[in-house]
Amino acid sequence: MKRRLLSIALIVLMIISVLSGCGKAGSSKVLKVGMECGYAPFNWTQKDASNGGVKIEDSSEYAGGYDVEIAKKIAEGLGKELVIVKTEWLGLVPALTSGKIDVIIAGMSPTAERLEQIDFSDIYYTSDLVMVVKKGGPYDGATSIQDFKGAKITAQLNTFHYTVIDQIEGVDKQTAMDDFPAMRVALESGIIDGYVSERPEGVSAEAANSNFKMIEFTDGFETLPEDTAIAVGVKKNSDLTAKINEILKGISEEERIKLMDNAIKNQPAAE
Repeated sequence: MKRRLLSIALIVLMIISVLSGCGKAGSSKVLKVGMECGYAPFNWTQKDASNGGVKIEDSSEYAGGYDVEIAKKIAEGLGKELVIVKTEWLGLVPALTSGKIDVIIAGMSPTAERLEQIDFSDIYYTSDLVMVVKKGGPYDGATSIQDFKGAKITAQLNTFHYTVIDQIEGVDKQTAMDDFPAMRVALESGIIDGYVSERPEGVSAEAANSNFKMIEFTDGFETLPEDTAIAVGVKKNSDLTAKINEILKGISEEERIKLMDNAIKNQPAAE
C-alpha cells in the first residue's frame, strides 16, 4: 500500500510539473506588446502613468499613445495583463518571430514584405501621407509632391514612407533616419527641407514646434491601401489573430477617432 501511495504521489507531481510548464509556454496570463515608444502620437515614452500611461518592462518609464490604448483594449478582451516591451523599429519583427513579444502594436502597416514573415490583424487605423516642412520656408505653400523638386527629403528607415520619395521628380533624397525625433531635429537645423510621415505625426509636429508646418497634398503620393493602413502584427498562423479581430470589431470608428485626438493632445511636447 505504501509503495502504491508513493507511486500515485509521484504521478501527481509529474502532472503538476507538466501543467505548470504548459502554462509558461502557451497560456501566459500576460500579453507582451512590442512598440518603439518613440512614434508619437501612436506611441511614446513618458516619465509617469499620467493620461493612461503603462509601465514599460524593465524600465522606470511609461508608454503612452494611441497604440497603448488599443493594446489595453486587446489585452482586456483577451483577459490578459498588458506588458509593454520597448523595442527598436527594426527589431520588432525579429522580436515577434523569436517569441520575445506576443504581438506588435506600433503603427505598423501590413506590407507585402512584412506579410512574408508575419501575419496581421484587421486594420485599426488608416492615415494619409503628408510632408512636414518649415513654416514660412520655401515649401510652405506646396500643394503637390512635385513642388519638392530639388528639396532635401527623407523619411523613417525601413518604412514605405521612404520609398515613396522616389515619386518626386528631381528630389534630393536624403539618408533614411531612425525615428521622428531625429527628423524633427534635422528639419529644425536645416539639414533637410522636409520629411514624409503619416498625418498624425504631421499634426504632432505642428503642435510640438510652431516652426513646423504639415503639408496636405491635393496631388499626393500614390500608395496601396495596405501602405496607409495600420494593423496588429502577430506570428504566422497564430490563434490570436481571430481573437484580436473580434476585439477590434467592438471598437467603433467614432471611438478610434477620439482615441487618436486624445493621443495627439496628450503626447509629451518634447516628443
